[in-house]
Amino acid sequence: MGQGRGVRKKGKHLSKTIRRLAVWLCGVAFLALAGFGLWLWSYAVTPMPMRSELQVLIPPKTSLAGIARILAENGVIPPGRGFYVLARVSRLSQRLQAGEYRFSPGQTPYHILRALAAGATVRWSVTIPEGSNIYQLADILSQGGWGERELFLELARDPEIIARHGVRAASLEGYLFPDTYQLVRGQNPREIIALMLERGRQVRQELGDLRDNPLGLTPHEVLTLASIVEKETAAPEERPLIAQVFLNRLRQGMRLQTDPTVIYGLADFNGNLTRKDLQTPTPYNTYLINGLPPGPIANPGRAAIVAVLHPAPAPYLYFVSKNDGTHYFSNDLAEHNRAVLKYQKGGS
Repeated sequence: MGQGRGVRKKGKHLSKTIRRLAVWLCGVAFLALAGFGLWLWSYAVTPMPMRSELQVLIPPKTSLAGIARILAENGVIPPGRGFYVLARVSRLSQRLQAGEYRFSPGQTPYHILRALAAGATVRWSVTIPEGSNIYQLADILSQGGWGERELFLELARDPEIIARHGVRAASLEGYLFPDTYQLVRGQNPREIIALMLERGRQVRQELGDLRDNPLGLTPHEVLTLASIVEKETAAPEERPLIAQVFLNRLRQGMRLQTDPTVIYGLADFNGNLTRKDLQTPTPYNTYLINGLPPGPIANPGRAAIVAVLHPAPAPYLYFVSKNDGTHYFSNDLAEHNRAVLKYQKGGS
């Protein structure tokens, strides 16, 4: 009997000790958790000590640890595990996006984290001028840091990309719409090509059926002629007249005889068009071939396309540069030869 009571007393004492230990451990855990939460909250809302605006590039497929390291190395956040832990706890770690970001003094780690999760990258305005061909377009993009020149040219000739976008041609020449685009650093060149193709599709859709033109040209032929018009004049008011000249010549079975097509077909052009060049056979030499060349020689803008769809009524068959950015238009060869003598050969 006495021994039983002793055992029960010892059991009660042990149970009470365990309960006290459990309460103590819970208290310690609560204090630790509260301390961690307080530390993390303090870190998240404390403005970072940047002295000036900073731009940082996060490469594609960079891990969370890699992003934290890049930010610390560039002075956006202090070294340590704080940013990594904050991203994990806030469940934003899987949403961080690559690109170029601009951070300002006073931003907190939480603001920085949210910017990365939202993909609030720096947007750069890149203008592709009307009449740029795929070679010039590739130069603009490569010089701006959006990829290698040869890669853009390769994509512009990629049969899979061409077919996917419904283009029936050997390249995307004429279909990459000239406009101002908002691009981000590190953007995939394929995405940039797709942007330009989609913009071109939208413009053509806005203009209606491209088959509705004076000669019943196909949409591809409309873009081809529009690209020639684009290269022949920079004067907006002349585009409908230039278009009409070429349409008149096509209607009468005359060769177009336009220099920009010859230049486009030459493998090496030094800027000086010679008689030999005019006599060099290429698919684009409209001094030697009948009708239109096989495809556009540049990427025409909206106005040039509209000029082909709605040319200015005129009987002209010829034009010659007046060396002031405009042209003199003629009805017949005799008048044209007199204009050439006056404006190109110094005659009076």
